[in-house]
Amino acid sequence: MKLVTFTHNKLSRVGAVIDNVVIDSLSSTNIPNTMIEFLSAGSQALLAMQTLIDSGLGRFNLADVKLNAPLPRPGKYLGISLNYADHITETGADQPKYPSFFTKQSSCVIGHDDFIHLPKVSDKLDYEGELAFVIGKRCRHVLVEKAHQVIAGFTIANDVSVRDWQARSATMMIGKSFDTCGPLGPWIVTSDELVDPHHLAIKTWIDDELRQDGNTQHMIFNCYEMVAYLSQAMTLEPGDVITTGTPSGVGVKMQPRGYMKPGQIVRIEIEGIGILSNVVIAEPEQLAL
Repeated sequence: MKLVTFTHNKLSRVGAVIDNVVIDSLSSTNIPNTMIEFLSAGSQALLAMQTLIDSGLGRFNLADVKLNAPLPRPGKYLGISLNYADHITETGADQPKYPSFFTKQSSCVIGHDDFIHLPKVSDKLDYEGELAFVIGKRCRHVLVEKAHQVIAGFTIANDVSVRDWQARSATMMIGKSFDTCGPLGPWIVTSDELVDPHHLAIKTWIDDELRQDGNTQHMIFNCYEMVAYLSQAMTLEPGDVITTGTPSGVGVKMQPRGYMKPGQIVRIEIEGIGILSNVVIAEPEQLAL
């Protein structure tokens, strides 16, 4: 099942996508309106959505709705750094002994077709195409062999990074958390439909130029190992988003640098999920305080 958060007639809610049709959760009284509530309801919500799909009710053409980020404000947004061997090689870093995570602030999240802003304070705006997974059950101390049971599904992430601000702090948090630096989407593919997340082609284009061409089989720490590691330290909750690292080909390591510029389109495709696409624009004028 492809789960979405979408807006129609200025009202946002949860739905599902079947081909080019969006199933509207408002047609059922048994489906929560927000994705975190939906995921928290577990199999009961999935069954209610499947029942609605089978009924043939509550349908919109996909072209007639606005797809939002499937999780507009994740409870936690955690990213792993240096998790592909080829990316480690291009950075010149050593392979990590343990997974290394950073936080992206949830206010950075945007959806498919939303604008990425080139910030006023930097021209070093970079892309990182990544597989992301979404937690579906509250959990702690999860064993690796059981970690698949707490993952609700998978989506596409662009870990947009403001490289000079990223380099100013060992935590990388500010450079990863600028407004609009967290594109997610276009939907969450549930785990039952993406049985093996560790053999998926992942590609990133800037306009028509293929910049990244990798496969999730080359991750050093796989999704289940990440869940087991993180859950030793913290409770993971429904709606938490964890990104799994990026393959080689990032702009900062190109010669000359391949940073994103206004007017360019960044497009990330992951096998079995779909395409996440965003246009880069100059940061709009806003009222300064």
